[in-house]
Amino acid sequence: QVQVTESGGGSVQAGGSLRLSCVASLRGYTYACMGWFRQVPGKEREGVAAIYGGGGGIYYADFVKGRFTISQGGAKNTIFLQMNSLKPEDTAIYYCAADPLIDCSGGAWKTMDYWGKGTQVTVAS
Repeated sequence: QVQVTESGGGSVQAGGSLRLSCVASLRGYTYACMGWFRQVPGKEREGVAAIYGGGGGIYYADFVKGRFTISQGGAKNTIFLQMNSLKPEDTAIYYCAADPLIDCSGGAWKTMDYWGKGTQVTVAS
């Protein structure tokens, strides 16, 4: 089974930055759609950003455009989320997810099959 592990959460002041990391053990697959999601208690999970390791597009939620950047590591099963200009409303548990059977296109990145356990991001006012 694909294994997903994320890290890098923490507590920062508003306007600060964090960089999240994620690695997926793809179990024989070369590439996967990988992405970041977040969830606040009592609210729906939100897609944040996604990237396809096979060279496809990059996708962002509107609320993070211009502040967050998703990128791929040298190992294509590794992704990062650089979060700048953080706001208190960015506080959430951030999850990494992966799916080797999709290329992230057409909204498919919202339906990942494999998930990490999450990392807490807290932004103080």
